[in-house]
Amino acid sequence: MRWQHRMLGSIAVLACGMCLRAEEKVLYQRPSAFSTIVVTENEQGLRTLRFEVGGVRQSVVKPDDPDHLELAYARVMPAALALAERPGRVLIVGLGGGTIPRFLHQHFPELAIDVVEIDPDVVAVAKQFFGFREDARMRAHVADGRAFIAACRQRYDLILLDAFSSDSIPIHLATREFLMEVRRALTPNGLVAGNVWGRGSNPLYDSMVRTYQAVFPEVCIVDVTGSGNRIVLGLMRQRPVRGEEFARQVSEMSRTRRFPLDMGEAVKAGFRSAQDDGSAGRVLTDAEARAKAG
Repeated sequence: MRWQHRMLGSIAVLACGMCLRAEEKVLYQRPSAFSTIVVTENEQGLRTLRFEVGGVRQSVVKPDDPDHLELAYARVMPAALALAERPGRVLIVGLGGGTIPRFLHQHFPELAIDVVEIDPDVVAVAKQFFGFREDARMRAHVADGRAFIAACRQRYDLILLDAFSSDSIPIHLATREFLMEVRRALTPNGLVAGNVWGRGSNPLYDSMVRTYQAVFPEVCIVDVTGSGNRIVLGLMRQRPVRGEEFARQVSEMSRTRRFPLDMGEAVKAGFRSAQDDGSAGRVLTDAEARAKAG
């Protein structure tokens, strides 16, 4: 999607400060089968992962501090756990630098966490430069996220979709058929949280929301303050999510789990119904994805 690449690149340079800065030194730069992986470090010891030279920031990590959540969306996405009933298993599609998996591993010792990443070099870089570690509670699987979900026999209480290429979500991870597979992989009271770009940089935003609405009985959104990210929540049961109550639950979870911040504040600021979103979109399908790939 070259048009998305150009739009996102311009936004990164002009608005978000996402491009490589002069004070960052390059620790690693090497092509993989899927992208050019670039790891940089600034004077404060923050390490950044990009999937092309000068590209958008995929992850920003302080390797020795799993509590550090630099990117705004990472300070919101874990809030989805407050809507899961007694969660035991979480699946994360897209590893990046491992920011969210490490945070959940730190604060939810009862969780079994599976992380799926298509690029084995990304897994290796996350371990070498970003402090990501596997153990009995957290496993990394090298596979296409869609193929993994289609083949899995486990059911998950929460699935986090956080897979981006250099400029956008791979289209096969945004279709109705894919979200139906996600739904089959969830427990009866489970939910999915997808990290997507908003309208300003993503012409398919309304269609992505419309596709969630076609698959899940209840859909709501958290706008990430200070960024173009939107967290789209799809619930397995039709149960209205009230913003104030959700924010209160997230604040309580932040307190009892000893988060370094109150995620409820971000939820309170950005939560809204998805009712008005998606009306101008269409349901994305595998047939459309194949046509675009062709």
